[in-house]
Amino acid sequence: AWQTGTGNKIYENNLRKERKMSLEKAKAYLREKGMEDRVIRLEDSTATVVEAAQALGVEPGMIAKTMSFLQDDQPVLILTEGTARIDNRKYKGTFHVKAKMIPFDEVESQIGHAPGGVCPFGINEGVNVYLDESLRQFDIVYPAAGDDHSAVKLSIEELEQISGAEGWVDVCKE
Repeated sequence: AWQTGTGNKIYENNLRKERKMSLEKAKAYLREKGMEDRVIRLEDSTATVVEAAQALGVEPGMIAKTMSFLQDDQPVLILTEGTARIDNRKYKGTFHVKAKMIPFDEVESQIGHAPGGVCPFGINEGVNVYLDESLRQFDIVYPAAGDDHSAVKLSIEELEQISGAEGWVDVCKE
């Protein structure tokens, strides 16, 4: 059960600070790449694909969903179009391991951003990033920018250039 009173305020303040730091890490990374001006701050939550699409006024597929996996003990990010779902057979065929998502409460420590703000910008050292072919159907996509009230407007080419991706994969269902 949640505590009421001051303990909860301290928790909320710490959470707010961590999110702000995560946003700042992503913005610093994007600044180095000359893309900081593409960051969009929103009043409304962008924590889910549906919320992000509504907040930005775009179709859900244009949200570049960033999914966090563990391959052995190696954290991996895969960016897909917003409505895409992982095809376990294709995933195993590509990476030679079973698709295993990072548990929700471990995402921030493994990746460097909390769920709802996970993106390939300003992440921890040693996290491999891949772009899924499902993204190629759009000219412009909107990945998060480190927190759950942000996005970055990028062309597919720009995303490819600045994401630090190892390359393109095809691991989503048709």
